[in-house]
Amino acid sequence: MTGFAERIGGAPISWGVCEAPGWGLELPADRVLAEMGGLGLRATELGPTGYLGKTPADVRVTLDRHGMTLIGGFLPVPMHVATGDDLAEAADAMDTLAAAGAEVVVLAARSGDGSYDHKVHLDDDEWRTLFATLETLQQMARDRGLRPSLHPHVGTAVESREAVLRVLDGSDVPICLDTGHLLIGGMQPAELLELAASRITHVHLKDVDLEVSATVQDGSRAYIDGVRAGLYTPLGAGDVDIPGIVRALENAGYTGWYVLEQDCALASEPADGEGPIGDARRSFAFLTEVAR
Repeated sequence: MTGFAERIGGAPISWGVCEAPGWGLELPADRVLAEMGGLGLRATELGPTGYLGKTPADVRVTLDRHGMTLIGGFLPVPMHVATGDDLAEAADAMDTLAAAGAEVVVLAARSGDGSYDHKVHLDDDEWRTLFATLETLQQMARDRGLRPSLHPHVGTAVESREAVLRVLDGSDVPICLDTGHLLIGGMQPAELLELAASRITHVHLKDVDLEVSATVQDGSRAYIDGVRAGLYTPLGAGDVDIPGIVRALENAGYTGWYVLEQDCALASEPADGEGPIGDARRSFAFLTEVAR
């Protein structure tokens, strides 16, 4: 891939589009992609399966209409209790990603109910199941020409620092470094870089308000309520050293995407030119300065 500035992409979740049940209003795909394009972004993640189109051909038409390419997609799977149906759904999602031109599938160890609002604690048997499922999912991805990457994520089985370390020790899965979810889960992004820089194959950039983060960490506030309370700030306005993380990744030889991926949730549709685009514009301008 090319230089840092050319490897910055977007994600529909920065516009409030999320697969979690009861998350909030979803803005139309054409509006989201038009606003991404207006910022200067030329690549995006998929969003929930079906959001950009029912078929890979539909997805390509939607992307082409806005001059966008597809980076990949987020795929939560309940790995510790995965059934044949769960794996079949994952296969269908990967088929769509591959046929629509994606490069990466971003896996998450989903909770049983698909929400992100409670801690997921596994016993040893469930960990063994998770690792076996993760191996299967990696092979499924590679069989389709996709690069697998596991995303430590709040409200999933791989959230805490302890769980991340267990994954690093018990699996060879490549890792998605999400600067926000790692921090909220209790692990500094710099520590993951120090331990496993060579395994980082995808990056989600978030900035975090640590005061709000503390209330999500201690369980006094659900994740979705934290998001609504300003858990994520525009890049450069929070407590994460984004420039330092980018420098460390580039110095370590990272060549993948940096996805502007700041979860937000909408109660109603904002007027044209208002809403999530404001934070996204500030974040993209900040990254542009980092690139310089």
